[in-house]
Amino acid sequence: MLKRAGLAVAEGVMIGLVRAVFGFLRLLGPERASNLGGAIARTIGPLLPVHRIGLANARAAFPEKSEAEIRAIVRGAWENLGRTGAEYAHLDVLFDYDHFNPKPDARVEVKGIEHFETLRDDGKPGIIFSAHLANWELPAICAARYGLDATAVFRAPNTPAVARVVHEVRSRTMGGLEAARQGAAFAMQSVLERGGHLGMLIDQHFTRGVTVPFFGRPAKTNPILGKFARRFDCPVHGVRVIRLPGHRFRLELTPPIELPRDADGQIDVEGAMATMTAVVEGWVREHPEQWLWMHRRWRVPVK
Repeated sequence: MLKRAGLAVAEGVMIGLVRAVFGFLRLLGPERASNLGGAIARTIGPLLPVHRIGLANARAAFPEKSEAEIRAIVRGAWENLGRTGAEYAHLDVLFDYDHFNPKPDARVEVKGIEHFETLRDDGKPGIIFSAHLANWELPAICAARYGLDATAVFRAPNTPAVARVVHEVRSRTMGGLEAARQGAAFAMQSVLERGGHLGMLIDQHFTRGVTVPFFGRPAKTNPILGKFARRFDCPVHGVRVIRLPGHRFRLELTPPIELPRDADGQIDVEGAMATMTAVVEGWVREHPEQWLWMHRRWRVPVK
């Protein structure tokens, strides 16, 4: 009992510290907080052991690039990660796009807002895939602002105190949330069964996944969106975020993506995930410094 009490006190202290950091970042404002987070991560990130994973991944993905270019890409990835972390404290104000009253100085612009509106009004379930690019939290906020019944599947941070505070921030700014956990598939299925929309990041390793090509190498990818696309035969879109100069962002929602089908006319699960992953690869190639290279994405031996 004493041990549990001690753990509870320690967790309370950690939550207090995380909230204090968020409070400090809020005082700085979105731009200065982003600058600070980016500067810290760009300085400290390359000193961490995981930096070597990022360099190895980028070298394998871009064999034609020089070592200086590879190092610049991964340093940029650290900066983007630091900026994104600091921007959590400002998620409630960061998304300021207004389709009906556009502002020339808005932080966020959206390309493909008509696809959001179609998804919202067509009376069908829908699937939206994305990747860890720029500030990847913004599409879920956009969906909530424009009345799209969407549930974002998320992976909680490993540190419980950070996870709790981040969840509080997400809950204030986004629509439905579903943690990636055992049994989450049933909750995800129920979203689609009631005509809702499911959003999920698909660019990380999944041990029990299907093998698809990613930058010319095999990578394990969670097949669940392909399985749902096959079962519900619903529209599938991709959405990405691009970090622009001047603390600005662009959200881009693709038109519905045509997925490969088998001889019976049903969506092929592995082919669907390969198609979605190819879209993600194209995004990463355009802005490699904004992707999460430090993740061990490729764990399948090349034959």
